[in-house]
Amino acid sequence: MNTEQRIAAFRDAYGRLRDELGKVIVGQDAIVDGALTALMGGGHVLLEGVPGLGKTLLVRTLSQVLDLSFNRIQFTPDLMPADIVGTNIVMETPGGRREFQFQHGPVFAHLLLADEINRATPKTQSALLEAMQEHSVTAGGQIRKLEEPFFVMATQNPIDQEGTYPLPEAQLDRFFFKLLVGYPTGDELTEVLTRTTEGRRVEVNRGLVKDELLQLMDLVREVPVGIHVKDYVVRLVLATHPRTVAAGPDGNQYLRFGSSPRGAQTLLLAGKVQALTAGRFNVSLDDIQVSALAALRHRLILNFEAEAEGITTDHIITQILSDVPREATVAV
Repeated sequence: MNTEQRIAAFRDAYGRLRDELGKVIVGQDAIVDGALTALMGGGHVLLEGVPGLGKTLLVRTLSQVLDLSFNRIQFTPDLMPADIVGTNIVMETPGGRREFQFQHGPVFAHLLLADEINRATPKTQSALLEAMQEHSVTAGGQIRKLEEPFFVMATQNPIDQEGTYPLPEAQLDRFFFKLLVGYPTGDELTEVLTRTTEGRRVEVNRGLVKDELLQLMDLVREVPVGIHVKDYVVRLVLATHPRTVAAGPDGNQYLRFGSSPRGAQTLLLAGKVQALTAGRFNVSLDDIQVSALAALRHRLILNFEAEAEGITTDHIITQILSDVPREATVAV
């Protein structure tokens, strides 16, 4: 296929996935688009919202419309790392001998739902770090590769903090997007009640097979990015670093630490997905801005003053998007 045909195939596949998810998920268009963008970009997603808003349902439905293996882990304080990655156990062979055999944990799946991830201890949370970054697991002295593609979609509850353990910054940084799941509108809530209380069953169809998904992910990487777009991404990320020349007033006042280079990588990859869904094979500045909140909100660390005044990272990112010029200024 030529480039135009590949772009058309990408848009068609994206639309099919969106339509199938729409059969089950009411509203939440921005969350669905964010999850699909991260999926096409090859990244992991952190969904934050109060219980009952469909976070788990979204991930489970996504596994149904994709030709991917799926496992779910309910994180609890007594969950151990071996419960995630697996462990060696003693097995008896047909000849009567005993030997160690590795029992694979639930992390060995294409799509892993880490439900209420902040309820596990830091020791257990860290078991996912290698899997999320390297797509491999070290256990029993051996490195075992995970089958591609591999995605982690995690959920967390922002209000019930008793008995929870905040995710470490290193793990947060490995999430492509952090998506905030909000309450449905009145019309959406009415539709939810209609779908869930009247005995109707919704059947979703496979929208994409694994090989097709891998081809689409490869296409995302091939989208060219102009120098001016890369420069804009760099200036946005540098503006989040307090006490530097590039930092704005809000960043200097309210941030302790800014975004890592992974934030810049996420902005570019998300921008490429946005371009393809619009039928273009080049990234615009608008494509970058669309995903800025989801890509950066979990990568900025607020100081005490920001927390005391109720300032959020979304507020600071929005101000940075307003302050940073779209075109680089050149001193004469």
